[in-house]
Amino acid sequence: MSSQSRLDRAYKNAKVIPFDNDSKFILFSDCHRGDNSFADDFANNRNIYFHALNHYYTKGFTYCELGDGDELWENLNFNMILRAHKNIYELLQLFYNENRLEMIWGNHDMVYRNPKYVKKHLSHYLDHKTGKKISLFPGIKYEEAIILKHKTTTQEIFLLHGHQADFMNYTGWRIHRFLVRVLWKPLQVIGISDPTSPAQNFKETIRIERRIKKWIANNKNLCTIIGHTHRPRFPEIGELNLFNDGSCVHPRCITGIEIEGGNITLIKWQISTTNDGVLKIIRTPLEGPKPLNQFITD
Repeated sequence: MSSQSRLDRAYKNAKVIPFDNDSKFILFSDCHRGDNSFADDFANNRNIYFHALNHYYTKGFTYCELGDGDELWENLNFNMILRAHKNIYELLQLFYNENRLEMIWGNHDMVYRNPKYVKKHLSHYLDHKTGKKISLFPGIKYEEAIILKHKTTTQEIFLLHGHQADFMNYTGWRIHRFLVRVLWKPLQVIGISDPTSPAQNFKETIRIERRIKKWIANNKNLCTIIGHTHRPRFPEIGELNLFNDGSCVHPRCITGIEIEGGNITLIKWQISTTNDGVLKIIRTPLEGPKPLNQFITD
């Protein structure tokens, strides 16, 4: 199956969520939440992420995670990750309990495409203090893709991880998972990154983006938002409508995409120092806000 066929299938089977100009969404991806070891890329930014997530919860946003939220290539199971970042999952649980949580699986958490795996590992967790099972995300479902469809204009925004355009990270993901666990995780501890990752390989990033752009061009310039490559992207008006929310494992910052008030914005959260030496976590718009209807499908 070609990348174009995989993207076609993801679009055809996508969950459709109606929205309007009063809707508010925050899109993050590629958190790669790990076990808080030296190999856990998320650990450096977890306080920034928690602060940003709490901001969006308070402001009434719906949280959409576009894949690779949990690092399940380096780590054997979800329980290790939950113990390391329990406060994060307790906050995500608040979103879930209010029907404001939408999850998409990527290549690093591809096991979540199996509903039985999700039910077994994410519905409950064992409290080691009491020995009792505690509810976490009962009934949660991970999607391959989501379509946000505007109630008035019928504009569609196609959300997916993006590894559908990456053969080895979609079809051959088990091979990559084995190599990461056995070879690259130990090397990562001493500072050597996995060169097969599109986040570390610029040529591979360009190839993936080219394939997705081809699909967008063949589908009436459909507004599409991905992650996977970790490279933030916000197109100019008139270009092919390919957005990328970046990742939560950039050095010293996280990036995401906000949809609010009929506008779309690429944002960054980072730690900044005030003139009197106080450290603050601040939100900085990188691109936008721009009206969504400027990216409307022809």
